[in-house]
Amino acid sequence: MNFANPKLLLLLLIIPLLVWRYWQRVRRGEGSLRFASTLALEGIRVSWTVRFAHVLFAFSMLALALAIFAVARPQKGTQAEEVLTEGVDIVIALDASGSMAAEDFEPRNRFHVAKLVVNKFAEGLRHDRAGLVVFAAKAITRCPLTLDYGALRYVLDATELGLIEDGTAIGNALATSLNRLRESKAKSKVIILVTDGVNNRGEIQPLDAAEIAGTLGVKIYTIGVGSTGTARFPVNDPVYGKVYADLEVEIDEASLKQIASTTGGLYYRATDRPSLESIFEDIGRLEKTKIQVKTYTHYNERFGNFLIPALALVFLGTIAGFTRFGKLP
Repeated sequence: MNFANPKLLLLLLIIPLLVWRYWQRVRRGEGSLRFASTLALEGIRVSWTVRFAHVLFAFSMLALALAIFAVARPQKGTQAEEVLTEGVDIVIALDASGSMAAEDFEPRNRFHVAKLVVNKFAEGLRHDRAGLVVFAAKAITRCPLTLDYGALRYVLDATELGLIEDGTAIGNALATSLNRLRESKAKSKVIILVTDGVNNRGEIQPLDAAEIAGTLGVKIYTIGVGSTGTARFPVNDPVYGKVYADLEVEIDEASLKQIASTTGGLYYRATDRPSLESIFEDIGRLEKTKIQVKTYTHYNERFGNFLIPALALVFLGTIAGFTRFGKLP
């Protein structure tokens, strides 16, 4: 809440002066009656009206304060924004194949860390639509393009490994992402592909999908996730249960680089969580569209919230003046 005439609030300084003047008059006994002797009044109980003798003055001071607030015109504003330009449309294609369970990324595995980083990336978005495609042997749209980042993050948190048949269909993931961007009118359209493997499933070849993306003006950023050399991978043994094996890290970097360069994007290699976070921050800086926003504020007058109680107090004080609270002239 703000005030249209805040300088009028300085009138509140009058109230302490009036209180001080009133207190001085009470101390000097102004307006009281003098008697030659009070012996005849001994034993008489003090009336409750005497105990509350200063109520009328308190009412008047409170009414004056409320009236000053009212003339200062308190207002409550409702703010609205009108976005005049389109932001960036971003589809994140996240690999959910079995190899993403490799535990070479702290604190758990590649997939868990990738989800954390994408979640953080979504937190920093504003005016940019974002969607999520998850793929393994098949690609499915988990969240269409939206400005509801809370919904996107909720869907992302609910995504787990093992929901899709195992495999790595990079071409299908790109095709599904392109289908989401097909009718986009945004000036900048982007796919961020996060994978740790080699395309081995699907009906569409990754390079064919990249050619289509280039034709549609969609830029693809590819990110290869995985440490160098070998990585610890959990394996379910029928006898010993969950055991670990060191497997060679296989990322088709040549294809990922070619996919990115075909569309004017870039290829990145993430070997741990900090590097993956840095990559998403870099992509966020590269894909910035100037957003023009008009902000409107509609103010509603709230002086009635103060003026009506002030008038009520004046009315009560006036009525009380005709009762036992009244004073002799």
